[in-house]
Amino acid sequence: MSQNSIFAVLLRSPWWMSAGVALLLCVLGFAALPLEYAAMGVFAAVPFAVISIMAAYKQLRAPSGARVQFVTEAAAAMSWAEFSRTVQAGFQRDGCEVERLQTPGADFALSKDGHVAIVSAKRWKAARNGVEPLRELQAVREKRGAREAIYIALGEVSDNAIQYARTQGVSLMTAPELAKLLKDLKA
Repeated sequence: MSQNSIFAVLLRSPWWMSAGVALLLCVLGFAALPLEYAAMGVFAAVPFAVISIMAAYKQLRAPSGARVQFVTEAAAAMSWAEFSRTVQAGFQRDGCEVERLQTPGADFALSKDGHVAIVSAKRWKAARNGVEPLRELQAVREKRGAREAIYIALGEVSDNAIQYARTQGVSLMTAPELAKLLKDLKA
């Protein structure tokens, strides 16, 4: 799905916006069309109703702003040893086998259902993340033949790094995604 399609935009928007479009189409269908064709308005509303349900489900599972802030502050206060253990436990809870790597540019290799992902997490505290660590991660990914590469960053990611990540297919795990991974983190 294109990032700028109406459905992609609505999936990223609050759920009630899609529900409103669906309701509007139903009302307009009954108000503007003859009664025998009014069902067409309802049928036109179905995709928006489905998008509304999908967006609501996604938004209900997303961590709150306060939770994201708590995890960000807690992770920033951790040492590398503590942070790496916590991240490893989060990946294992999600069903991944985790192998620690002693390679520049990568810290973990995750395996799940025959797929491998390489993770770089050591620079999680950096205030600004550039392209070079992503290049190192991508090199390890290619060397190991991994399907995915994940870069964990709490700080700002430069525009060049974001563009590089998009073109190379590197996933950026920022504070909201990290809050999902570390959902068991307690105060």
